[in-house]
Amino acid sequence: MSTIIVCERRAAKGLDAHVPLILCGDALYDRDLDRFFLDLPLSGVRSRHSLRAYAYDVAVWLRFLDACGKTVWEATRDDVSAYHRERRLDEADHRIMAASWNRAVASLDRLYRWGEEHGLIAEVPFSRRAVWRPAQGGRRGMIAARNDAYERVAKRSDVRFVTMEDYRVFREIGLRGLTSDGTERPGARDRNGLRNALFADLLVTTGLRLEEASCLLAAELPSIDRDGNRAQQLWLPLPPPLTKGDRGRSVLVPRRLLRQIAAYVAIERASGLAKFAARDGVTKFARPIPVTRAGLDRMRDVCTPEERCRLILCDEDGTPCEPAALWLTEVGQPVRPNSWEVIFTRACKRCAENGFPLSISPHQLRHAFAVHMLALLIQQRLREAALPAGPMESYRLILGDPLQQVQRLLGHASLTTTYIYLDHIATRADTVDAAVEELLALLPGQQGA
Repeated sequence: MSTIIVCERRAAKGLDAHVPLILCGDALYDRDLDRFFLDLPLSGVRSRHSLRAYAYDVAVWLRFLDACGKTVWEATRDDVSAYHRERRLDEADHRIMAASWNRAVASLDRLYRWGEEHGLIAEVPFSRRAVWRPAQGGRRGMIAARNDAYERVAKRSDVRFVTMEDYRVFREIGLRGLTSDGTERPGARDRNGLRNALFADLLVTTGLRLEEASCLLAAELPSIDRDGNRAQQLWLPLPPPLTKGDRGRSVLVPRRLLRQIAAYVAIERASGLAKFAARDGVTKFARPIPVTRAGLDRMRDVCTPEERCRLILCDEDGTPCEPAALWLTEVGQPVRPNSWEVIFTRACKRCAENGFPLSISPHQLRHAFAVHMLALLIQQRLREAALPAGPMESYRLILGDPLQQVQRLLGHASLTTTYIYLDHIATRADTVDAAVEELLALLPGQQGA
């Protein structure tokens, strides 16, 4: 039996560098399979996490086929059935969840549809049936082909919700290192506490994904004084390469949060840039992408999140000056997404040490935004429609527009994904009533700013 492994990075430039390789021993498993992976970024799969997930789903399937004496293009529907038995009906310690199975099926389905289009196989190893899928917004539905290998009973993702009370504890004690009464603890305050708290505030008030928020550029934040606009929130457009699925979208950022971030840029970030220059930080910059300020607008529209962290602003003569990233370390290097994960883990540990056992991740703050925003919109719609705020039947009658608004803000490709937040609201009777008050009181000590 051959050893089939995944190599997560290849010797290539640009997006291709993050396209995984599947090796058999020391050689490429299959050149056509490699072409499939190289085509993924061209068809919208650009996230390193998504590419890696595809690779490991395919690699497990290849190991199964290899044990059966088959290659990737020789698989049949019987092999899919046998694979399902092994992955989903085996002993409990080897069995995977239905959601994991469905994700693997989606990866393999895409692979074999690609193989069929390129003439590598005469027939895909999956059976399909026609299903009627209703459309949104009053449009006519359509007939679509559904892969029968999907498990229809797969449990939808749970929403790990963060209450505003827990968030305030996490923010003040965990991220900022303060005491439970809000005073500074000598020697324990996080020196980057203000930056970290602002980053968390950005997640919980906009619903940005971790990679989206961490890879923002300082120059693309909306000006709080532009065009005399005095709206409480300003739109921040996210270019397609920064968002999941290359869909692009705009999010609303509270003006008072933008004001606080501007203060961070003027003081804490500026201090980091001074140390960056003093310590010749350019020499420590990983694979820099030089760009002038005039060319930054074009680059922000084409760069992936990973490339954004490598952008470095240069003078017109090409002399490197400073990183373009918004969030910087105290020595002026960009804070990357995995570093925020570490920061949040450390903050949770600090909370636990002070008697508040919390487990909060960046993605949970996105969930918190979604639940509260949906509750807020439902409350507004109920008020407009003069309906009693009680039975879920009343909610469902008027949810179309609020759900679609939250879907757009979160960048969900399907409205079905957004429905998980409705289920959570149904379990919290006070969510709708408290939504406005909680959101307004979200940022500790900043009321009326």
